[in-house]
Amino acid sequence: MAPSWIQILIVAVLLVLLFGRGKISGLMADVAKGIKSFKKGMADDVDETEEAASDTVKTIEHDADETVASVKRTSKAKS
Repeated sequence: MAPSWIQILIVAVLLVLLFGRGKISGLMADVAKGIKSFKKGMADDVDETEEAASDTVKTIEHDADETVASVKRTSKAKS
């Protein structure tokens, strides 16, 4: 059973009477600041990850002739 609009309005009025407009608006401002700082932190983390990925380019140098020669030597030694 969902609450009706009248019940929601009564609860809202009671909250305003108990806490006052100042405390409720201050609470909402604190929640908004928390959400903004969370989003900023997530964006900074993504930027740092992308920078780190672009900075670390790894190159593997491989000489196939040396590898083939060493495999041939080890296979001859085993025979």
